[in-house]
Amino acid sequence: HCPMAFRDKTTLTVHQWVHTGERPFACTHCPKAFKNKRTLTDHQLVHTGERPFACAHCPKAF
Repeated sequence: HCPMAFRDKTTLTVHQWVHTGERPFACTHCPKAFKNKRTLTDHQLVHTGERPFACAHCPKAF
Protein backbone atom coordinates (compact mmCIF):
# COMPACT_ATOMS: atom_id res chain seq x y z
CA HIS A 1 0.00 0.00 0.00
CA CYS A 2 1.39 3.38 -1.02
CA PRO A 3 1.07 6.19 1.55
CA MET A 4 1.27 9.03 -0.98
CA ALA A 5 -1.67 11.45 -1.29
CA PHE A 6 -2.25 14.11 -3.93
CA ARG A 7 -4.44 17.19 -4.37
CA ASP A 8 -5.35 16.56 -8.00
CA LYS A 9 -6.00 13.60 -10.26
CA THR A 10 -3.24 14.40 -12.76
CA THR A 11 -0.52 14.28 -10.13
CA LEU A 12 -1.95 11.01 -8.80
CA THR A 13 -1.99 9.50 -12.29
CA VAL A 14 1.62 10.48 -12.96
CA HIS A 15 2.66 9.07 -9.57
CA GLN A 16 0.90 5.77 -10.28
CA TRP A 17 3.24 5.25 -13.24
CA VAL A 18 5.96 4.62 -10.62
CA HIS A 19 4.03 1.52 -9.59
CA THR A 20 2.75 0.40 -13.00
CA GLY A 21 5.88 1.14 -15.00
CA GLU A 22 3.73 2.91 -17.57
CA ARG A 23 5.59 5.19 -19.98
CA PRO A 24 2.94 6.81 -22.17
CA PHE A 25 5.26 9.05 -24.22
CA ALA A 26 6.78 6.86 -26.93
CA CYS A 27 9.52 7.86 -29.34
CA THR A 28 8.49 7.57 -32.99
CA HIS A 29 12.09 6.82 -34.04
CA CYS A 30 13.04 4.02 -31.64
CA PRO A 31 11.50 1.70 -29.02
CA LYS A 32 12.14 4.02 -26.06
CA ALA A 33 9.26 5.48 -24.05
CA PHE A 34 9.15 8.02 -21.24
CA LYS A 35 7.05 9.02 -18.25
CA ASN A 36 6.84 12.68 -19.26
CA LYS A 37 6.69 14.60 -22.50
CA ARG A 38 9.68 16.83 -21.71
CA THR A 39 12.00 13.84 -21.41
CA LEU A 40 10.70 12.51 -24.73
CA THR A 41 11.27 15.89 -26.38
CA ASP A 42 14.84 16.01 -25.06
CA HIS A 43 15.44 12.42 -26.22
CA GLN A 44 14.19 13.10 -29.75
CA LEU A 45 17.10 15.52 -30.27
CA VAL A 46 19.29 12.40 -30.45
CA HIS A 47 17.50 11.44 -33.65
CA THR A 48 17.23 14.88 -35.26
CA GLY A 49 20.77 16.00 -34.50
CA GLU A 50 19.38 19.36 -33.40
CA ARG A 51 21.47 21.19 -30.81
CA PRO A 52 19.36 24.15 -29.71
CA PHE A 53 21.63 25.40 -26.91
CA ALA A 54 24.74 27.22 -28.13
CA CYS A 55 27.58 28.29 -25.86
CA ALA A 56 28.09 32.06 -25.79
CA HIS A 57 31.86 31.63 -25.37
CA CYS A 58 32.77 28.94 -27.90
CA PRO A 59 31.30 27.31 -31.02
CA LYS A 60 29.93 24.27 -29.17
CA ALA A 61 26.20 23.56 -29.05
CA PHE A 62 24.25 21.06 -27.01
